[in-house]
Amino acid sequence: MKITINKFMLSIFFVLITFVVHSQNNGNGRGNGKPPNPNSPPPPPGTPIDGGLSFLIISGVAYGIYELRRKK
Repeated sequence: MKITINKFMLSIFFVLITFVVHSQNNGNGRGNGKPPNPNSPPPPPGTPIDGGLSFLIISGVAYGIYELRRKK
């Protein structure tokens, strides 16, 4: 049981580290480290996180809990 928990925690750790690494930019807001071209159009607006993503996360967690309880 302890090995399973350790594998789970290691997986969560790598997922969180991936999010942290991808969320860092290089200074100008575009993430490439180069100064912006003054003649370029502005970047498009970001996509909002709506209820669909929340539902997907909640259903994934619920399914994970179901699978863990079923294996016991």
